[in-house]
Amino acid sequence: MSIYDFQVKDSKGQLIPLSNYKDQVVIVVNTASKCGYTPQYKDLQALYEEYKNEGLVVIGFPCNQFMNQEPGSNEEIQSFCELNYGVTFPIFGKVDVNGENADPLFKYLSKNAPGIMGLKSIKWNFTKFIIDKNGEVVERVAPQTNPQDMKATVEKLLKA
Repeated sequence: MSIYDFQVKDSKGQLIPLSNYKDQVVIVVNTASKCGYTPQYKDLQALYEEYKNEGLVVIGFPCNQFMNQEPGSNEEIQSFCELNYGVTFPIFGKVDVNGENADPLFKYLSKNAPGIMGLKSIKWNFTKFIIDKNGEVVERVAPQTNPQDMKATVEKLLKA
């Protein structure tokens, strides 16, 4: 199994197969607009801009499970990301990342890249998962880690 076996809803509710990202390096991140880490949108966008022509895609999934820091509608979230951070990478529909209603993609990511001490749940907004060109989870990156600190891993995977 890989991320290519999943479909996710875009911000308009349309199902998008993640197989659309085959042969690309993918960063999956759960996002929020009212979080202390929200400025990471700028760094994620910079990483995307720098490497998108080499095969990197960043995909964001808004989540309101952490202190209600993503209360807006999908439309409001899209507008916020574009206007405040110039985001051009895909922002999908709002999801749950933990619990019984967690999106199947995040259940898969959490199981295949556990956090500290084997923790399978997602700790906070802006947890990042790096996926290789085969759709396999390579690494879970902590919320507080700046996306620019993932450059070495991204470059290695793009060259593989």
